[in-house]
Amino acid sequence: MPANLLEGKPIALKIKEEIKQQVQALGTKPVLASVQVGENAGAEAYAKSQQKTADSLGIEYRFQKLGKETTEAALCEFIQKLNSDKSVNGIIIQMPLPPQIDYKKISQFILPEKDVEGLHPANIGKIVFGRAKVLPCTPAAVMELLKETKIDLNGKEVVIVGHSEIVGKPLALLLLEKFATVTVCHIGTSQAGKLQDHVKKAEILIVAVGKAGLIKGDWIEEGTTVIDVGINRVEGKIVGDVDFEGASQRASLITPVPGGVGPLTVTMLMRNTLECARLQRGK
Repeated sequence: MPANLLEGKPIALKIKEEIKQQVQALGTKPVLASVQVGENAGAEAYAKSQQKTADSLGIEYRFQKLGKETTEAALCEFIQKLNSDKSVNGIIIQMPLPPQIDYKKISQFILPEKDVEGLHPANIGKIVFGRAKVLPCTPAAVMELLKETKIDLNGKEVVIVGHSEIVGKPLALLLLEKFATVTVCHIGTSQAGKLQDHVKKAEILIVAVGKAGLIKGDWIEEGTTVIDVGINRVEGKIVGDVDFEGASQRASLITPVPGGVGPLTVTMLMRNTLECARLQRGK
């Protein structure tokens, strides 16, 4: 029996309505500053999507594009100005950055209270202690999808494929907070020839690697919940990291790509912007 689709858009619409009401209750518009360095069509498309969502929720979106020759020091100086600007509640640096700029270094220059992506070490550290108010956007989106399923995560075998600082690592911490039993797989797991074995143990499988078709359909046990974070372009189509056709014949729930995690990610960014504004105003 084919799996039921776990779609992000209906959940995103519900959360957006809550954000809109809370923005109105705040009294003044939260301000999100967005910085792009150099030319990149994908980054510009993503920024336009962010602006459209922000406008619909009553959030002011300030977009600034810097030249591709911008140095790391110059970008840090620009961020410091945004840090000092009391009218700015949140800061996001669009990816990718030119090769002369190290994003890991740059992200640490953003004040933790203006870090709408939730990736500053201070904010990641709060996840460890279960005290985070601002969560990394994609992991937060995954947690909202899981919340929608009504699955009790306590003791569930959750396998995450991908251990990036942006998705896999913070997501593992969020799942541990819910007392899930979490296994994180990565390139070392594949090199050891053990990836399939771990995937087969999953009651909930979350894949965030960026490699089309990495997870084969017949690796997935009957009744598994599959959340595919991957976005890959293959022959003009957007596909995930999981063999959707094969997996959907075995899973109980599966996210479509596109249409699963994606619609929620921008929504989480806006929720973080609101939360940053509230924290800065002592609310």
